[in-house]
Amino acid sequence: MTDHRSDAAAFAAAGAPPAAWAAPGTRSDRPKDPWSRFGWLMAVVWLVFLAYPVITLIGSEAALVWVIVGWVALVAFIVLYVVGFMYGMRNGAFGGPVPRRQWTTFALLIVCALLSIPAEGGSALSFLPFIMSFASYGLTRFWHWATFVASATVTALCVFLLPDGLDYLSVLAIVVLLGVVNTVSTWLILRSGEADRLGLELATSEGREAVARDVHDLIGHSLTVVGLKAQLARRLMDTDPERAKAELSDIEALTAEAIAGVRATVAGARATTLVEQLASSRDALRAGDVALTVDGAPGALSAAQALTAAWILREATTNTLRHARASRVEVRIAPGRFVMIDDGPGPGTREGNGIRGMRERAAASGATFVVAAGESGGTRVEVTW
Repeated sequence: MTDHRSDAAAFAAAGAPPAAWAAPGTRSDRPKDPWSRFGWLMAVVWLVFLAYPVITLIGSEAALVWVIVGWVALVAFIVLYVVGFMYGMRNGAFGGPVPRRQWTTFALLIVCALLSIPAEGGSALSFLPFIMSFASYGLTRFWHWATFVASATVTALCVFLLPDGLDYLSVLAIVVLLGVVNTVSTWLILRSGEADRLGLELATSEGREAVARDVHDLIGHSLTVVGLKAQLARRLMDTDPERAKAELSDIEALTAEAIAGVRATVAGARATTLVEQLASSRDALRAGDVALTVDGAPGALSAAQALTAAWILREATTNTLRHARASRVEVRIAPGRFVMIDDGPGPGTREGNGIRGMRERAAASGATFVVAAGESGGTRVEVTW
């Protein structure tokens, strides 16, 4: 295999997997976006550069049996790489536990590369960039480094020990460059995932604090009033039994109201994700003969934004059922933007506790909150980050 063929194959592999594997980490429980369904085509496109080992096999002077083995190994390598790529896109978890199937695929890729050596010679180095990227983006951090070091070592030995080794000097440079690129890109991906996780934890913590504040305010107010009325009822028990009975009735009503408020708050706290809240709101609106349509995906918002949007959606759903007299509600979700519009008579002139609560939650997340008339009437609730 000539120098320019090795370069072309190595460059092709160097460009393909990082671009294609940067988005894995997708799981089967995530929405199936076009990338997770069709992104594997990137692997197929770049594998065309393995045509250079094909050319080498055609002109190979090795024994016929090794040429046949080389062909079988090449075809198996392509099938394993594409199938492993597709499986990683749809079921893998970059930075997390590696499915056993991926380890098996990785081992078989190495076996295929080794079996091609007798017929291809140094041209088998063309497989290394693909194997490196599979390890970097489909396995663990340790195997990224192990494969990088092993590939660089094998290529260097070929350069310095084979008679025509200098023909593969540029391949060594590509292997080293690809190792650096994979190291940086995987580090950035892992840092991004860690930042998202910390953001979700922070947003969840803030949400819990908000729930604790709501429960505290509700219980504190109710118990204060109940305590005062209990004292008054005790004093009136002998002098004015009828009024004491009335105070006890008020205590009973206040207690029931406080319990209902706590239950409502806790029930809302359980729907901590926007996906769950959308499902909950759809059911609640359907029970009130209100149709809900959603334009956009919850994934368009960051973890912190989605949590705030879920809280606001919950309160806006309650307001719609209580006051809007609507028959249809539309939710629009876009990057940095959440909108809910109903077809009711429009917003009132007085801002109640629900709207004030939504405004406070939006402000706490650094968002702008607007309640206004919709384009075609009704009420429009919009949160913009």
